[in-house]
Amino acid sequence: MGHFELYPVETGRFLLDGGAMFGVVPKTLWNRKIEADENNRIPMAMRSLLIKSKATGKIYLVDNGCGDKFDEKMTSIYGIDYSESDLISSLKKIGYTPDDITDIIFTHMHFDHCGGTTKYDENGSLIEVFPNANYHVNERHWQTANNPNEREKASFFPENLDPISRSGRLKLLKDSFRFEEGLHTIPMDGHTMGQQLPVITDDNVTIVYAADLIPTFAHVPLPWVMGYDMAPLQTLKEKETFLEMAAGHNWYLFMEHDAEHEIITIQKKNGRYSMKTSISLDQIY
Repeated sequence: MGHFELYPVETGRFLLDGGAMFGVVPKTLWNRKIEADENNRIPMAMRSLLIKSKATGKIYLVDNGCGDKFDEKMTSIYGIDYSESDLISSLKKIGYTPDDITDIIFTHMHFDHCGGTTKYDENGSLIEVFPNANYHVNERHWQTANNPNEREKASFFPENLDPISRSGRLKLLKDSFRFEEGLHTIPMDGHTMGQQLPVITDDNVTIVYAADLIPTFAHVPLPWVMGYDMAPLQTLKEKETFLEMAAGHNWYLFMEHDAEHEIITIQKKNGRYSMKTSISLDQIY
């Protein structure tokens, strides 16, 4: 795509409470789209995106999953499953190691987006997984992550944030940051303050990493907003503007959390938005 090579990176699967994922939407509606298990949890992907720039030589990774630092209790609660994929194996399949990554772009610092940054070594010491990478975080979000409100602080783990802070490679970004030609971010504040969505463009195609603005295809309709969102009315406004652009310009949305759909496009009919097509990344061209 232009001067970029793009690769999906599956970092594992997990489960989240369906009621929390769909907020005020009744289960009788959302369960038809994504079926819950006996504990009311729905399957979720943790799908990162590797972006290799042939113009600059940089190798970007967008988010990196939840990592492998959970104890047995937390692993059970979230149903974390690495039987089909994990971060390191998925990188290896496309010919890369963590040492190759020059830049990590975090959409935000909730544990399921940045937990793969660190791990425990054989001595139980916390170490970085990506020793050569710069860490890119929206500066407003970094302030939120380090000074969270009572409702959100359970999503930010010190073992994920502190090593990044100490690394000397943390880069705090302004809104709508431009990394290079064809790669920039757009800010979204409804889910969490300063979430940033990477956008990859060339003359013909726009791909947006949808992160937690639209975590699954079932969240495309405007009122289908997560209970996890800090400012749901803000999310509603942001989604309407975003989906209007996505439908009007045939954007491809890269789905971080949708267990079944890697890329979707959007259509608008009778004033309502819905998924138009579902494809894989390598089907765009």
